[in-house]
Amino acid sequence: MRSRRVRFSAGVSAHMTEQDIDIKTILDRAGGYSPSCLPFIRDGLAHTVEAVHGRTEMELMELEDEHRHVTGQQLCIGLRDHAVRQYGMLAKAVLNKWGIYETRDFGQIIFAMVDAGLMRKTDEDTLEDFDGVYDFDEAFAEPAMGNGLEPAGS
Repeated sequence: MRSRRVRFSAGVSAHMTEQDIDIKTILDRAGGYSPSCLPFIRDGLAHTVEAVHGRTEMELMELEDEHRHVTGQQLCIGLRDHAVRQYGMLAKAVLNKWGIYETRDFGQIIFAMVDAGLMRKTDEDTLEDFDGVYDFDEAFAEPAMGNGLEPAGS
């Protein structure tokens, strides 16, 4: 049995075997998303935390959870920004291929990961925080692609 390191939120990491974690089952329960989206979600979270807090994920690992937290809205914007940086004009098409069509889909994935113990949330965080943060057609239109998160302290 292969062991793999799973690290999804700023500060949450664990050594698990494939028996311990079945990503496909987690994503199927969330709404049938492709497992291919998980590295993107993980990296997009790290990008968002760094943009919001002005520190790298490694620097934030030493801080308390509340000093690493990002809101659902911040995460949606950060994931959009990360998608544009990674995939350019194909960002929306790539997200759609994974089954992600609206910001609530990001929330469904995040909360499925929270339920599986792969991420953490605060008591104030809700799935509704991800509702209607932006319209995908507008957010991934060419003129809108430059409106991402600014790193803290810029």
